[in-house]
Amino acid sequence: MLTFLRREASLLAAAAALCAAWPLEHAIVAAGQGVSLAASIALIVAILFASVRVAHHAETLAERLGEPYGTMVLTLSAVLVEVVILAIIMNESPSPTLARDTIYAAVMLDINALLGLSALLGGLRHGEQPYNVDSGNTYIVMILTGLGVAMVLPAFVPAAHWQAYSLFTIIVMVLLYGLFLRLQTGRHSYFFSYSYAQKPQAAATLAAHAATPDDAHPKGSLAPPLAGIAAGIVLIGLLSEVMARTLDTGLAGTGAPPILAPLVVATISASPEILTALRAALGNRMQPVVNIALGASLSTVVLTVPVIEALALLTHHPIAMALTLPQMVMTLLTLLVATINIHDGETNAIEGLTHFVLFAAFLMLSAIGV
Repeated sequence: MLTFLRREASLLAAAAALCAAWPLEHAIVAAGQGVSLAASIALIVAILFASVRVAHHAETLAERLGEPYGTMVLTLSAVLVEVVILAIIMNESPSPTLARDTIYAAVMLDINALLGLSALLGGLRHGEQPYNVDSGNTYIVMILTGLGVAMVLPAFVPAAHWQAYSLFTIIVMVLLYGLFLRLQTGRHSYFFSYSYAQKPQAAATLAAHAATPDDAHPKGSLAPPLAGIAAGIVLIGLLSEVMARTLDTGLAGTGAPPILAPLVVATISASPEILTALRAALGNRMQPVVNIALGASLSTVVLTVPVIEALALLTHHPIAMALTLPQMVMTLLTLLVATINIHDGETNAIEGLTHFVLFAAFLMLSAIGV
């Protein structure tokens, strides 16, 4: 029991924060802006604690499932966290641009921050780091297609036809991702894996383990990490509901950049992926980094958009999904640089630096409200 409590300390801390904040929510908001802002920061920290534990359970599940299933579980759990937080915040304080700005911020975080920082640090430690080039090429073309249909073309759709295009977007995104998942886990699963060279001693150890019947995971061994992921997501959702109200009060009249709330949502959902990707890059395993960074961007676009569009149709309130001109330029520049960088199946510190500079540009534009 004591071992379990130590192991799940992060989730227990998040649960304690929820037990403290939930009954005091109205008192915190009534106490004014300063108290609300302080409470929001504390709640964000609690959500990050829960996200870190979700990342651990997702990594455990990933090790047992192998690629590409492992990183797929991690990215899907992160997207689920994002959708939950988005839906709750939009319900508490409706904003027609919140979903669009969150998806945009998530793509910038995943490709420019996560992939850029991982390639930079991994390159400084190990030099050139190989991965399966087919995975990078596949992800980029899918991301470009999803963003184009869901967040670029809507800029040219007349307002009178927004419902028809929203329905079209939902159908196309679901079909696109459904077929992609089928190919990713079936015929083209080898696109998303890479065989790393093993040292002779390590190879012998692996061969010995493979020959041992007891090496198989015990029946039901997937249940603990799945339960941990589910518990973490529930905690994150409930904490986000309180955080949405306190953050709205805390930021009122402060002149904070409009993208601050979307950036907070994107950072929370991406935090498990960032930790996992950095560990993989420093361990000279770039394939999981590519799968996580680009897979998370793809999942964010083609899974979040249908949910948000469906909510818009149900509530009969259109949601602005079309990127602004600066956002379009930043997104296309990011994907162009990524396309050039991934063409050879190896990353290095220079390529990582280019993406990190683009992330710095994104932060600068966000700070000045562009």
